[in-house]
Amino acid sequence: MPMTTPAVAAGSLDRFFKITERGSTIAREIRGGFVTFFAMAYIIVLNPLIIGTVRDDGGHGHVLGGGTDPHLAKVAAATSLVAGVMTILMGAIANFPMAIATGLGLNAFVTFSIAALPGMTWADAMGLVVLEGIVMLVLVLSGFRVAAFKALPPPMKTAISVGIGLFITFVAFFDSGFIRAGAGTPVQLGVNGELNGWPLLVFCFGLILVIALYVRKLKGAILIAILVTTALAVIVEAMGRQGALTDKNPTGWGLNVPKLPSDWIATPDFGLVGHISLFGSFSKISVITALLLIFSLVLADFFDTMGTMVAIGSKADLLDKEGTPEGAQTILVVDSVAAAAGGLASVSSNTGYIESSAGVSEGARTGFASIVTGVLFLLSTFLSPVVAVVPYEAATPALVLVGFLMMQQVGGIDWHDWDIAIPAFLTIVLMPFSYSITVGIGAGCIAFVVVKVARSRARQVPPLMWLIAALFAIYFAIAPVQDILDRIF
Repeated sequence: MPMTTPAVAAGSLDRFFKITERGSTIAREIRGGFVTFFAMAYIIVLNPLIIGTVRDDGGHGHVLGGGTDPHLAKVAAATSLVAGVMTILMGAIANFPMAIATGLGLNAFVTFSIAALPGMTWADAMGLVVLEGIVMLVLVLSGFRVAAFKALPPPMKTAISVGIGLFITFVAFFDSGFIRAGAGTPVQLGVNGELNGWPLLVFCFGLILVIALYVRKLKGAILIAILVTTALAVIVEAMGRQGALTDKNPTGWGLNVPKLPSDWIATPDFGLVGHISLFGSFSKISVITALLLIFSLVLADFFDTMGTMVAIGSKADLLDKEGTPEGAQTILVVDSVAAAAGGLASVSSNTGYIESSAGVSEGARTGFASIVTGVLFLLSTFLSPVVAVVPYEAATPALVLVGFLMMQQVGGIDWHDWDIAIPAFLTIVLMPFSYSITVGIGAGCIAFVVVKVARSRARQVPPLMWLIAALFAIYFAIAPVQDILDRIF
């Protein structure tokens, strides 16, 4: 049997992933996969810092023995493992350029609102995450999740994309330290209103560089900017010893201190995988409380991923006439499985990452880019010391550029039509202001119904939109609803 030549192999990849059909190339997909990885690799370090340093009600950390360092290493290894496997599945099965990893916001909810409840353990909390993923999968297979997405008017889907653009821009500025909590104001510029410290100047350099390279239409502009800025950060740290960002050192580096590691390879420890109690929480807290917590997780993940999916699909030109991504059902199936997989691995629910839009901006259009990102996540289980070199200040400039690119869609909304303009406005502004994609979508859906009713146009509201708005109303009022149900039952 003749051996497969590189040209034949490349042709097979092209046909399977529809690379040429979608106006891309294998080189562009690989480059996009790398960019997406570097844009979201922070989760490997950040997730352990969120779920790895908080103890449950019994005083136990999320660890199977050992001290702080092996604890964080276990969370990091499992985080990379699930992200790698599920991102590869997203690419291979759904052929969509969206990477998956532990959801920020969701992990904080699991940590501070579930694991810290009286009587709860980390194993119990992760059991609820698995149940959330199962519920999500049922909703997808029943067709409800796609139907709910299609019920949103096209301008609302555009508003979601624009809002996410502003959201990731704010995240980028805040994570880099360019914008911080102010002393007398909610936020302010840098440290005490000034750009103090070399790390902030490195961020400014990275932002200028990525903009300059992009407008010059240089291939690989975003990836080049991240790598060059990281190299500069390493040099700056070697010369100036800025150290890590702390309350006592406000001019330090965010997330990682950029310095060459002493060891380039580390053996991963997957000891946390399977550390769950599926129904343990039902005996620790009331059944009503457990069900409400699952509902909160489902609703947040339900619309968060759909917003991310449409934003990426819009940027990659993969939406149909109704604004629905190609293969939406398959995308959501993989995402639902990822939610449960995150719980099974004890790293919290996994979901689609908006940082994937950085790879799309670099040219990614197919699932092959996702496979590249997934492989890099798997490699990072061994190369975690290398990943830890990149600080926020080097990675976040790319997200600012992506935010601008997504903001360009705002012209697709008719701002003179109040029926859609007011819901779109609330959707857009509340995402960055509330630091939540879900809150923005929820406020927009409720506002859509309210405006239609107020203008005597209730018949124009699709039946499913009434249900979506009602569910979001419960979501926003979850605490008083829980209190009422606890009193009744």
